[in-house]
Amino acid sequence: MNLSISQVTGLPAREMAMLAKLLDIYNSHAAKNAHKDRYYEGKIPLSEVNLGIALPQGMHGLEIGCAWGSKAVDVLASRSMFDGFVSSDGENSEELTQIAEDNRLIAQYIKACKDELKYGCTFATLSADPETRVRIRFHSPQTAAAVWSGEKQRVDYGFAVVSSSISETDMLWRPDVINLYTDSAIWVLKRAGEKWIAQEHSHRMGRPLMVAMVWDATSSKPFGRSRIKEPIRRLIQGYVRTIANATIGLEFSTAPQKYLLGVTDDQYDAVINQKFKQYIGNILASTTNPETGEKPTFGQLQQGNIAPHVEMLRILATQFSAATGLTVTDTGVVNDANPTSSDAILAQSQTLVNMAEQLNTSNGDSLRVIAQMALAIANDTTLSGLSDEQRKVMAHFKNPAMLSVAVTADAAIKIASARPTFASTDVFAEMIGFDQADIRRIKAQERRNAGFNVAMSLEGEEV
Repeated sequence: MNLSISQVTGLPAREMAMLAKLLDIYNSHAAKNAHKDRYYEGKIPLSEVNLGIALPQGMHGLEIGCAWGSKAVDVLASRSMFDGFVSSDGENSEELTQIAEDNRLIAQYIKACKDELKYGCTFATLSADPETRVRIRFHSPQTAAAVWSGEKQRVDYGFAVVSSSISETDMLWRPDVINLYTDSAIWVLKRAGEKWIAQEHSHRMGRPLMVAMVWDATSSKPFGRSRIKEPIRRLIQGYVRTIANATIGLEFSTAPQKYLLGVTDDQYDAVINQKFKQYIGNILASTTNPETGEKPTFGQLQQGNIAPHVEMLRILATQFSAATGLTVTDTGVVNDANPTSSDAILAQSQTLVNMAEQLNTSNGDSLRVIAQMALAIANDTTLSGLSDEQRKVMAHFKNPAMLSVAVTADAAIKIASARPTFASTDVFAEMIGFDQADIRRIKAQERRNAGFNVAMSLEGEEV
């Protein structure tokens, strides 16, 4: 989707300059983002990986699937499990819980986290809503762009495509509604034919209602770096090239090259015209060549071996594992580096766990800002107008180590033995394997049983 907006009615010159800069940023990154998306989907043509030595030009149509790009993103994203917001007293914030449920925030976070790792960042936008009070939406760099403020350490201004449709003329997606986010307003731009009409919706937040969730940011790249960066793409190319070579080599191994010497012209023509029949036949008969008196000689060339290709895959898998933090098992390639015990598996995944903790720390800070802005919008106030309890809200994530129930239950029981009150908490119930639905059912039944016991004791006293 190539964005180009020239005629906007009702947009001041300052905001128009912001929009023009954002469009330049978006268009300059569109090709790179599409490239990353293609590697994530595993759509890598052989023409992109061919060295021009082993793969013939006629094999460019051969399609080789590769899930390494999606693995690099999805495996890490699956360990970042956002579980809601916690207030300063350690309890779930009922107001934020309702806002999160209305916006399906936990489910939206899963998708946003994948986009963040795929492109390096993703953007959350907020706005007032007459039904849910607050609307929270996530936008990937394929539909949004922003300018970073190094002084304020946040988004300075940005835009997001809110609605789009397919053009009937060229069958391409075209935006219909674009929101421009500034410190003081949300400018809603709606398409009207070839023109755009801008409408201002002011706010008192003092910053854009747009928050970036960033992975692996640096001073030179404040909007982060993709998990599918250039070195990773080179390894994926090596995988596709090796699998293609192995596939072609296997075809030659299935139909090994044979030779027949000293045959007559008629015999030669018979063999050439019926290659497949000669290949699958049990008997190959030939008479002496009357012209030379030579007896035909049959032979077979040595079959090709795909063992070098398998060894190359193991090398690539090990390098990919080292570059992404994934275990070698995640690549689907079996070699000597595959762990053989649960302790070895946990040790090999420690790098990925550390990355997930880093991801949770970064995203937790962004989610805290999102929560504060959501509370301010819901209560029609500013960030400075929030209470101390509202400002101290935190995002809660599940343990990225994803330990087994047996391990966490054992740890919970040991803690409860040293601290008996811990056994009555929700955290204890979670550690021994119960989810929130189970915990609610357990508490409800405990309350019913307690009420029944009280009623029975009172009945006994009356008798």
